[in-house]
Amino acid sequence: MSETAPLTSAARTGPAALREQRTPPRQAVPPSREGGIRTLLKGLLRTARPKQWVKNVLVVAAPAAAGRLFSIHAATQLALVFALFTACAAAVYLINDARDAEADRAHPTKRRRPVAAGEVPVPVTYAVGGALAVLAPAAAAWLTSPAVAGLLTAYTCMQLAYCVSLKHVLVVDLAVVTTGFLMRAMVGGLALGIPLSRWFLITTGFGALFMVSAKRYSEAVQMAGNAGATRALLTEYTTGYLRFVWQLAAGVAVLGYCLWAMEEGGVPHSGVLPWRQLSMIAFILAILRYAVFADRGTAGEPEDVVLRDRALALIGVVWLAMYGLAVANW
Repeated sequence: MSETAPLTSAARTGPAALREQRTPPRQAVPPSREGGIRTLLKGLLRTARPKQWVKNVLVVAAPAAAGRLFSIHAATQLALVFALFTACAAAVYLINDARDAEADRAHPTKRRRPVAAGEVPVPVTYAVGGALAVLAPAAAAWLTSPAVAGLLTAYTCMQLAYCVSLKHVLVVDLAVVTTGFLMRAMVGGLALGIPLSRWFLITTGFGALFMVSAKRYSEAVQMAGNAGATRALLTEYTTGYLRFVWQLAAGVAVLGYCLWAMEEGGVPHSGVLPWRQLSMIAFILAILRYAVFADRGTAGEPEDVVLRDRALALIGVVWLAMYGLAVANW
């Protein structure tokens, strides 16, 4: 057996060698230009964070509170404002990833981002982000109102300043992210010329601060001494301080909502039940349910918390139904 094996091997390799000599080697096929453009476009889209666009649904908050959603003009304006706000947010993400490309390559997770992975060149990312940052407010000034254009410009400049330096400043970083949420809630009212109630601004602002500080608290708890696992600024905060912030914000948001609901309670209504006052129950339950995840240190992105927890989602639906009945005066 041991002597015949080499002969068999040689017999097999002989014809194979002849075939290899007769068959020309295959040439490597370079990637097509169309495929390269497709990869670039996909990379730009991923860098624009489509998952985060759900936050921009807040543009309907003020018109919904005023009962001004159900008209062709309102729907058209809100769709336009949503698109323009999304473009501004995408510009910030693009410029941020282009600026942090080198640092992201050294990060265990962020190195998979398209710019850090080399799928999208840094100059292209800067160019697309800069174009969106300029064109979106300009389009708002032409298609909507100067107030909307001014707010979008302020949002873009503030977020770019956050990417460059403000995200490294204690407390200011929380204020900037919270203001971004508040601007989303305000822009729909500005687009339709709806006066913004002081209670609406208080409840929305402190509700946003509650979610932002709960997310920071969760990140601080999860890093647990591993300073390289997340943003460096978290090493400057203490978990006790962040807990204080989200508890304070939750309390003020509940107080603002209740005062708003009770203030409206003095107005005669023809509805079956005082839905506006009853909606306080659902609102408080939603805050308490969200606080469970904040206390556990598992409150990540707000949209993930709401969509993954069925009880919280159900409470939110009930609150929306009560609020809608209040607006409709049913």
